[in-house]
Amino acid sequence: MRFSFGDVVIDTDRFLLERGGTSLHVQPQVFDVLSHLVLNRERVVPKTELLDTIWGDRFVSESTLTSRIKAARQVVGDDGIMQSVIKTVHGRGYRWVADVTVEPGGAATPTLRAPTPDVRRLEQHIRFCTASDGVRVAYATVGQGPPLVRAAHWVTHLDYDWESPIWRHWLDGLSQDRMLVRYDERGCGLSDPDPEDISFEAFVRDLETVVDEVGLERFPLMGVSQGGPVAIEYAARHPERVSHLVLVGTFVKGRLARATTPEERHEAELQSELIRIGWGRDDPSFRVFFSSTFMADAPPQLWSDFAVLMRRTTSAQNAFRLNRVSTAMDVSARLSQITVPTLILHGRQDLRIPFRQGLELASGIRGSRLVPLDTRNHLMQPDEPAWEHFLREIDRFLAEDAPSDGSRS
Repeated sequence: MRFSFGDVVIDTDRFLLERGGTSLHVQPQVFDVLSHLVLNRERVVPKTELLDTIWGDRFVSESTLTSRIKAARQVVGDDGIMQSVIKTVHGRGYRWVADVTVEPGGAATPTLRAPTPDVRRLEQHIRFCTASDGVRVAYATVGQGPPLVRAAHWVTHLDYDWESPIWRHWLDGLSQDRMLVRYDERGCGLSDPDPEDISFEAFVRDLETVVDEVGLERFPLMGVSQGGPVAIEYAARHPERVSHLVLVGTFVKGRLARATTPEERHEAELQSELIRIGWGRDDPSFRVFFSSTFMADAPPQLWSDFAVLMRRTTSAQNAFRLNRVSTAMDVSARLSQITVPTLILHGRQDLRIPFRQGLELASGIRGSRLVPLDTRNHLMQPDEPAWEHFLREIDRFLAEDAPSDGSRS
């Protein structure tokens, strides 16, 4: 829904804020404060309600809320003196007082309420397990219902992902009416930051460890990007454990493994070297450029957001090691061994991993179904049609002969 007042537009469905026709970047919590207040503008919103809605069961002080209110006022041209948009009701909470126009179509109704608080605020449970080589692996569950396991890929952080505009809609969309299980790759996020072994085999063992720790007997498995080959390998080794296999924007062979010319090999090696040199620098130029290859049609601010997340997730040394493993992955010999129902989704113009890799997967996995997505973004954004197409296809696929319970009996 779009709310307009003065030169400001708040689009609560697309997580966008515009002022004077220009899109503005705001922190997710600041946007959530604005959204909740404008959706509940007919009443005073207590401080406790804002704290519960925005932060869920995480403890934060009132000063944190006060700072987000201050930032929310600033971004819409208000302040604590004028209070022409957000009014402080002392001893009670805050109220939206600016007149708004609701777009498109209908007028606002006095009973309008905010949507149910999303998963990132309420349901995340982070735990830890230990792989066979002693490496600590952090995993999280969110949502309720049948399980969906997402194999790890790099540039994730179980905690920071909740605040990231890169991943927040993925977590929300994939955990609707199901329990999403995800984990940080070794060397990334909350998992062991300094593992001795970073290898394809270690990645597969970590997936085995997590699903055993959660107690899943049979479950749908998703592989996104670099997580795809790991999911394929697991499904080939443990077909009795995987009910559905979902492969999203992934590959049969990594960039170096599929290189056929000296130029392609040089390009793969050059990217690895740039990661080693540029990842940890204070100057974000390389990371921003690297981000743009994942989200070609996203606003430049999202490239910067992704660049920040990259540095938070892992060190330059680990990024280099992880990339070297990824570029050398090759599961071509495993494709004919996949016997579980398989859905392949791939952007037609994906600039990071070419569409022909999706075609190769579909050709090699017997009975699989390929769904082309109309996007150039390797990491889809919530405001593009391809995102809703993606979610619909996954819901439809997982509903086919879906098990009622994935837990061990």
